[in-house]
Amino acid sequence: MTNDEPVWMTPQAYARLRRELAALRARRPMEVPDDSMDYAADLVAHPARRRRRIREIEDLLGAAVVTEEPGVGIAGPGMVLTIRYNATGDTETFLLGRRGAEGAEVKVYSMASPLGRAIAGARPGEQRIYAVPNDSGRLVTLLTAVPYRRRERLAA
Repeated sequence: MTNDEPVWMTPQAYARLRRELAALRARRPMEVPDDSMDYAADLVAHPARRRRRIREIEDLLGAAVVTEEPGVGIAGPGMVLTIRYNATGDTETFLLGRRGAEGAEVKVYSMASPLGRAIAGARPGEQRIYAVPNDSGRLVTLLTAVPYRRRERLAA
């Protein structure tokens, strides 16, 4: 898996994964020939499956953004942001990440862009000014910050 994108999860889900990881690490693997019995659902019986699940959980926990409220987030990479341009009242929704994000059905702004640098770290309701060439700057307000993957599930 090894993914650098943040993964939103509740404190309860984070704790459950930590318990599952501890339980998997505590179990001693036992070698069972595949042709002797069908242990497809039993992670203990198949060391390779057990190791894969351990790696999967470690990756999830390493990328976890633990928060109680999924709609309230901090502007950062992998977040879909909705901002309001204060001068006009217009809103814009975009993914804060890398340009050319594969499969992104929403406009992408880089963290290195003027807007990306200005809005990074903002919480909903915060105002930021970002520099625009030949302009003194534009005032924007962050309305929402939602993890990209969660937004995909909500739209489905």
